[in-house]
Amino acid sequence: QVQLVESGGGLVQAGGSLRLACAASGRMFSVYSIGWFRQAPGKSGKEREFVAVISWNDGSTAYADFVKDRFTISRTNSESTAYLTMNSLKPEDTAVYYCAASMAPLPRARSSYETWGQGTQVTVSS
Repeated sequence: QVQLVESGGGLVQAGGSLRLACAASGRMFSVYSIGWFRQAPGKSGKEREFVAVISWNDGSTAYADFVKDRFTISRTNSESTAYLTMNSLKPEDTAVYYCAASMAPLPRARSSYETWGQGTQVTVSS
């Protein structure tokens, strides 16, 4: 079993930056990818949208179009931690951000992820 704990959320002004962390533990040998999703205010869990994903083995990545060139996903295998560095934040980036683990290669669909963290709130003020 894999456990995920997010941290690093907070309140930031538009144009600012935040770095989210996702600390992983447990049976990490079964994990292929770590992804980040976000759920905007008033949206249901089914509307949780894909942000970025990284391969735990080789570090290859994929991003949603709306965050390209602003967000960067990375990981440190030695610390079993994945990061989401967010720059040039906009008010529409306000959401609860979740990390999730998958046994599939770089999936974008929520249904492909087996384990989820509890989420961390990111609020961007205008």
